[in-house]
Amino acid sequence: MVRNIYVDGSGGAKSGYGFFVKETGESFFEEKLGITNNQAEYLAIISALKKNENFDDEITIFSDSKNTVNQLNHEFAINNEQLRTFAREAWALMAKFSHLTIKWVPRSENLAGKMLGS
Repeated sequence: MVRNIYVDGSGGAKSGYGFFVKETGESFFEEKLGITNNQAEYLAIISALKKNENFDDEITIFSDSKNTVNQLNHEFAINNEQLRTFAREAWALMAKFSHLTIKWVPRSENLAGKMLGS
């Protein structure tokens, strides 16, 4: 069984993050004030990983943040210490999965963005 998880986050005045699981319809959203867009994107991925860490089959996480996806896939450097901390947490969680992929999708195809109203 495959699980497709769409994540999204936003900073600024209405900051928060969340995810949507396509196969189950499960959704999660947390408002978190005072975070940047990049921090919100990381928190969305971390929350999705934590919530699904006991799922043993194939998981694909979709994010519309090219920066976050490329950083977590070791394609872009991380120059911000706070984001490095989030990345280390994400990588530790990612190591628990045997079939995990993190992919970029255009904002228009991000089901979490539609759900979260961003």
